[in-house]
Amino acid sequence: MTTPELSASRIVVTGHDDAGRAVLIADGPPGRSVALEAVPGTVFHEVWATRESPARVDAQPDGSDASFALAPPPGGSRVRIVDIPPDAVQAALSPDEVASAFAEIGAPEAGTGGDRAPHPLMHRTDTVDYGIVLAGEVWLVVDEGETRLSPGDVVIQRGTNHAWSNRTDAVARMAFVLLDGVR
Repeated sequence: MTTPELSASRIVVTGHDDAGRAVLIADGPPGRSVALEAVPGTVFHEVWATRESPARVDAQPDGSDASFALAPPPGGSRVRIVDIPPDAVQAALSPDEVASAFAEIGAPEAGTGGDRAPHPLMHRTDTVDYGIVLAGEVWLVVDEGETRLSPGDVVIQRGTNHAWSNRTDAVARMAFVLLDGVR
C-alpha cells in the first residue's frame, strides 16, 4: 500500500496586529495527524476548526488545537485531510473493528454499516461536508448508488448516509471542510 505525499504540508494562517494590519501568524505543518488504530492506513491530518458561525476573524485561539472528533464543534467548522486506505483493508474489518473506528474518532453513533450495508464504513453525521479528491481514486457510496471520483472532483455531502470506497491498491487522499448542520 503506497501513500501519497501530504498535499497540505504547510498551513499558513493570517491574523491582525495591534494596529489592525494583516500579518502572518503561523506557517507550518498541519496541527496534528491521527492514525486510526482500527483502520490501518487511515490518517486524519487535522488542519483547523472554528467553534462558532459566523467565525471570529479577529484574534481567536489557535484553531488547530480543537479536540479530535469526526464532526466539527457545535455551530463550527473543521478542515482536515484524510488518507483513505484500499478496500482490501476497509472491507476486511469486523463489525467490532468498525465500531472501534467510529469510537476512535469520537462518533460511535455515526456508523450505519451492517450486514446489508453497501460498505462496512457507512456513516452519517449532521453536517455539510465539502470533500475534494486530492490524490488517488475514491468511490462515493450512498444507500442507493455510487460514483467514481478522481483528483479535482468535489462532493457536497449533506447529512446523507455514505462511505468512501478505495478500490485501488494505493492510499487515496481527500480534503474536507465540515460545517455543523441541522436536520
